[in-house]
Amino acid sequence: MLLDQQALFSAAQAITATAVSTNVIDTGSSKDVGKYGDIPLLIQVVEAFNTLTSLTVTVQTDDNSSFSSATDVISMVIPLASLAVGYKTPVITLPMKLERYIRLNYTVTGTAPTTGKVTAGIVGGVQTNV
Repeated sequence: MLLDQQALFSAAQAITATAVSTNVIDTGSSKDVGKYGDIPLLIQVVEAFNTLTSLTVTVQTDDNSSFSSATDVISMVIPLASLAVGYKTPVITLPMKLERYIRLNYTVTGTAPTTGKVTAGIVGGVQTNV
């Protein structure tokens, strides 16, 4: 799978506490980025997690880069048993009606992990044959 640095929210981002993605994607417009078709989102574990109970990944959008009035648009809870190297979330597509800025929020449930990294971003397609 090809990843574009400009379309990544997280590039092997260590998640040791609740945090937002390292990067925010600025769509450059208030127009609906999802209007003309499915835009897939890849969320993949690149280092196994330990100790937490689950990790919730939420897609957030806002009309300003400080996310002062962020809206949660998609959320998924991933249990510890799934948070092994190579795990990819089921195919997620960005919904219509997003605002200009998009980021991910990672919420740790349970004990804060000492290991665990995620790479996540918008991709041209999600590889499903492995």
